[in-house]
Amino acid sequence: MRKYLAETIGTFAMIFCGCGAMTINEVTNGSISHVGVASVWGLIVMAMIYAFGAISGAHFNPAVSIGFAFAKKFAWKEVPKYFIAQFLGAIIAIALLWYLFPDSQFLGESTPMTGYPDFKAGIIEFILTFILMSVIINISTGSKEIGVMAGIAVGGIILLEAMFAGPITKASMNPVRTIAPALFTGRFDHVWFYIAAHVLGAISAVLSYNLFNSKLANTKSC
Repeated sequence: MRKYLAETIGTFAMIFCGCGAMTINEVTNGSISHVGVASVWGLIVMAMIYAFGAISGAHFNPAVSIGFAFAKKFAWKEVPKYFIAQFLGAIIAIALLWYLFPDSQFLGESTPMTGYPDFKAGIIEFILTFILMSVIINISTGSKEIGVMAGIAVGGIILLEAMFAGPITKASMNPVRTIAPALFTGRFDHVWFYIAAHVLGAISAVLSYNLFNSKLANTKSC
């Protein structure tokens, strides 16, 4: 039970702070700035990994849970349970932001830049998630993001990706981060492109990881 509670609290904190920074930036006409929003995302993820990595693995993202399961580092039967915990944390966070900032039109939602095609945004989200999962699986211990470097590495890559891709796709990389705000704003057109991109990006990262590690093992055996 502790690990599910950790996933709920960690996801709540991540979404509340990250989408909260985006929401406050919106309602205050840019007082936080794009750089500030990207920094908040990176720092809150880093903090939550240090807080809960040893308990739940600090996934906070269904795509990460699916990626670890695909890599056979995490039980498939745990994926739905983690998803429920993550989704609950995200919904509570967005509901609280909706209550606190009723003037917000976006609530930190993950949508493409105005006029930018959904399928192109999906391609970008695929690449972002691929990079994120590649970092996570290479620095993790089993299915857990733990250790001094895990928080820095994962928080750093999220900050970096949010910095350059945020203006185009909002750099979601996370199905529950995409779904939760949409439930309150009612904008679902882009959601399926994003979710598919996140899951496929995570799985592709695992396939790449397996390929490189099998080649490395073959090299050492020669």
